[in-house]
Amino acid sequence: MGLRVAIQMDPLESIHIETDSTFVLGLEAQRRGHQLFHYTPLDLHWRDGRVYATARPFVFRREQGAHFTAEPPQPLDLASVDVVLMRQDPPFNLAYISATHLLDRLPSRVLVVNDPTAVRNAPEKLFVTAFHDLMPPTLITYDLAEIKAFQREHGDIVVKPLYGAGGSGVFLIRREDVNLNSLHELLRSFLDEPLMVQKYLPEVRRGDKRIVLIDGRPAGAVNRIPPADDARANLHVGGRPERAVLDERDLWICERIGPCLREQGLIFVGIDVIGGYLTEINVTSPTGLQEINRLEGRRLEAEIWDAIERRLGERRAGEGSGVRAEG
Repeated sequence: MGLRVAIQMDPLESIHIETDSTFVLGLEAQRRGHQLFHYTPLDLHWRDGRVYATARPFVFRREQGAHFTAEPPQPLDLASVDVVLMRQDPPFNLAYISATHLLDRLPSRVLVVNDPTAVRNAPEKLFVTAFHDLMPPTLITYDLAEIKAFQREHGDIVVKPLYGAGGSGVFLIRREDVNLNSLHELLRSFLDEPLMVQKYLPEVRRGDKRIVLIDGRPAGAVNRIPPADDARANLHVGGRPERAVLDERDLWICERIGPCLREQGLIFVGIDVIGGYLTEINVTSPTGLQEINRLEGRRLEAEIWDAIERRLGERRAGEGSGVRAEG
């Protein structure tokens, strides 16, 4: 039987159908006979012990400029759906955290992907510190003096907001650069969050490898090559996708982190590896499916839905319908 699937994401109108991972997840859900509902985090609300969303039933199609058809919005009790895909883009802020708390209140028979408790506890640039021995030299701090000491030790550094995403606000500061004071002042003027500082890895010029893990197991990868005039390899800022082969170091990293991901209900995860170092673990709204599919002739979205349906079946076979936080 088809499932009822609510997708919490950014507006449908904003989707880029050639690159968006949520788009192909939705197409695959439809192929399996599942019914889709769309809502944004702003449409989510709690009332008298139940979690609701003002949602639109909709259908995706791969047609540029006409990629969806949606019905008028209607109240949707999220306890009535089978799966919620939490797929809105970061920033990981109080609105994001609030949404995870609300989704935590759903009955355990509703599977939220990725698990909202785990997402709340695993922002990309903090979760990775649980595996600090796999990381490049890294500092997380508010303090400019600490950053300067780190730079004196390591030379060229990369500075980025702790809760940023997609390469936004990422700066390469060379050893001889005199702009560190000004950059710190600028970032601190509008960001109420620490900065992450990492030793610059020149290997990034050969690529920043995005590896997709499905239920803790490596499923595919894309190597993102930064443009000549940018230190960032993110695809939406001009990075070029190339086919990637997982080497022994990559597989070892996946083997180290995979059990933790499975245990926490993080079904669809994207990790970033540069020069054999783990730099981020992306759990909020990972991307890369369409690029990997094109390069490898794959359909990773089908493998993700296999994992979702398997998890849902196991949960319903082994659990009652108590509240998620008590399950």
